[in-house]
Amino acid sequence: MRMRESGMSEELEWSKFFDPIKILKAMGLNKRIKDVADLGCGYGTFTIPTAKLVSGKVYAIDIDPKMIAVVKDKIRNNAVNNVKTIVRDLLSKGSGLKDESVDYVLLFNVLHTQYPRKLLDEAFRILRTNGRAAIINWNRNPTTPRGPPMKIRPTLEQCIEWCIKSGFESNSIKGHDFKPYHYGLVIRKREA
Repeated sequence: MRMRESGMSEELEWSKFFDPIKILKAMGLNKRIKDVADLGCGYGTFTIPTAKLVSGKVYAIDIDPKMIAVVKDKIRNNAVNNVKTIVRDLLSKGSGLKDESVDYVLLFNVLHTQYPRKLLDEAFRILRTNGRAAIINWNRNPTTPRGPPMKIRPTLEQCIEWCIKSGFESNSIKGHDFKPYHYGLVIRKREA
């Protein structure tokens, strides 16, 4: 099941909206993090930089085989050997990863889907205890140059509420303002 309109532009334009290394470091990605799942990886904007920052494997998962082909090209061009690409419908089939198999999950510009809790529940399932999920979304501001329609853009408060309902720890939330277009948050999986 494909997600609703994302407002995702061509890759060259898309890359102008982000400083991936700066964002990933602000969200705590480093060599102490082992395995990561990038759910809805798109062009791999964050996949390849993540692979260079962490010590383990990065699972790049997307429903679109064309996006996965772009990521595979980037893997070759960047000589990274710790990325596994997966074509998969996350909403109807989940990630296909084992329970508690990753330390960190990226949910970047994907929670505008009709079923955001499905993605958050899946993130919770595959995270190890004390693992973290990072979320980035477009600000709800009509002056942003891209992004999904305003009516389906989740607010920070909605994302926090969904995370808590999916089992994430409410007192672990760390918010980020990635001006001018995005906000982010990092939240931890509760200990069992």
